[in-house]
Amino acid sequence: MRFLVRMFVLLTLAVVVGGVAFLATWDIPAPTHHVEKTISNDRFDP
Repeated sequence: MRFLVRMFVLLTLAVVVGGVAFLATWDIPAPTHHVEKTISNDRFDP
């Protein structure tokens, strides 16, 4: 039973470390299109 718990903890730790490494090295592409929204002045009147 102790072996099973130890393997589960090691597997969980490996998945977490792998996920952090993936997110740290992932080159997320920047947006490629321009977004322009028109906001009416009524939204800013008190």
